[in-house]
Amino acid sequence: MKPTSWFGIIVLYTVLTTLFVYFIPSNSPFSILNYVFGFIFVAVVPGYCLVSLLFREGKLDLVEKAVLSVALSFSIVGVSGLFLGLSPIRMTTASLTISLSIIVVVLAFFAFLRKRKFQVQSAEQVSS
Repeated sequence: MKPTSWFGIIVLYTVLTTLFVYFIPSNSPFSILNYVFGFIFVAVVPGYCLVSLLFREGKLDLVEKAVLSVALSFSIVGVSGLFLGLSPIRMTTASLTISLSIIVVVLAFFAFLRKRKFQVQSAEQVSS
């Protein structure tokens, strides 16, 4: 997958999740979207962005990438929850959603830069 489309998908998913959390009331029949998008956002996306930042394409197979993504996601969420709980901001749904969104976008941006760098390097090696 091209780095630009990968980054766009991650940012779009983050924005959709944030919008669903804030604009769909809990008594709405569409509140299932909050649970589905929120669970994937908390359980997979932060870790997947970190795995994409740390490892090159093709270094890990699908199972290793999935397991690392879930484990790292829960670690990132736990650490961010710890920092929010100890800070004056306090841990609320809003603060946790915003902090995770910022973490995901920052990790995705750095992973995008790394993927693009390796794509340019591999294109230069092929041409020479």
